[in-house]
Amino acid sequence: MTASLNSAADGDGERSRPDRRAAAGRKVRRVMPGFTITLGYTMFYLCLIVLIPLAGVFFKASGLGFGGLWHALAAPRVLAALKLSFGAALIAASINIVFGTVVAWVFVRYRFPGKSLFNAFIDLPFALPTAVAGIALTAIYAPNGWIGSLLMPLGIKVAYSRLGIIVAMTFIGLPFIVRTLEPVLSDVEKDLEEAAATLGAARWQTVTRVILPAMLPTMMTGFALAFARAVGEYGSVIFIAGNLPMVSEITPLLIIIKLQEYDYAGAAAIGVVMLAVSFVILLTLNALQAWVGSRR
Repeated sequence: MTASLNSAADGDGERSRPDRRAAAGRKVRRVMPGFTITLGYTMFYLCLIVLIPLAGVFFKASGLGFGGLWHALAAPRVLAALKLSFGAALIAASINIVFGTVVAWVFVRYRFPGKSLFNAFIDLPFALPTAVAGIALTAIYAPNGWIGSLLMPLGIKVAYSRLGIIVAMTFIGLPFIVRTLEPVLSDVEKDLEEAAATLGAARWQTVTRVILPAMLPTMMTGFALAFARAVGEYGSVIFIAGNLPMVSEITPLLIIIKLQEYDYAGAAAIGVVMLAVSFVILLTLNALQAWVGSRR
C-alpha cells in the first residue's frame, strides 16, 4: 500500500511539472496593453522634445570653456538679471500660494452670484496671449492708468519698475495654484472639520491641523508650477518692466538681446544657469513634497 501511495505521489509530481513549466513560460499579463511599445515611445518623445534640446544648450555653452563661461556669467548685468528673475518669481509664487489658496477655498466651499463668471476669469491667463496681458497690465498700472493714477499720489509706482514685474508674474501664476488646489479641497471630508469643531477645536486650529496638512503637498506642487512659469515668463513682463539694465531687466529679455547680437554661446550660458537653478529649486520642492507626504 505504501508503494502504491508513493507511485501515486510520483505520478502527481510528474503531472504537476508540465503545469509548472507552462505557468513559468506563460507571459505575464500587464494592466496596460503594449507596455513595452508605449514605454519606448514615451522615452523617444521625451528625448526628442526635452532632453535633446537641453543637451544642445549645454553643448553650445561648453564652447566658451570654463574661463569664458565664468566671464559671461560674472558680468554685473547678467547677475542682476538672474537675481531679479528668480527673486521676483519666488515672491510672486509666495503671494499666489496665499491668495490662490483663499480663492480656491471660496470657489469650492461657497456659492455666490457670478461664481461661474469669476471662475472663468481664473483661466484667463491660460488663454490670453502673454503680450496682450502685458499691454493690459501696463495700461492699468501706468501713471495715467485706472489703478496707477490712484497709486502715484501715494508714491507707489507699479509700471516700469520691479513691482510691475512681480504683478505680472503673479497674474500669470495664479491659475496654477487655484486649479491645483480645487480637486484636493473638494476631496477634503467635511466630517473631519465637524468632528474637530465638536471636540472643541477653534476654527484656526481646524485649519492648521486638519485642512492644511491634507493640502500641503498639493500647495507645494502649485507653488512649483507657478514659480517655473514665472521664471521663464517673457511676453507679459517686458511691457510693464521698463527693461532698464541693472534695474528692471529680466533674464529672458537678456537672452533675447544676446541672440540679437549673435552671441549664441553667451545666450546659451545664461540659459544653462537658469536651467540649473530652476532644476535645483524644483528638485528641492519635490523632495520636500515627498517628505511631507511620507509623514502624513
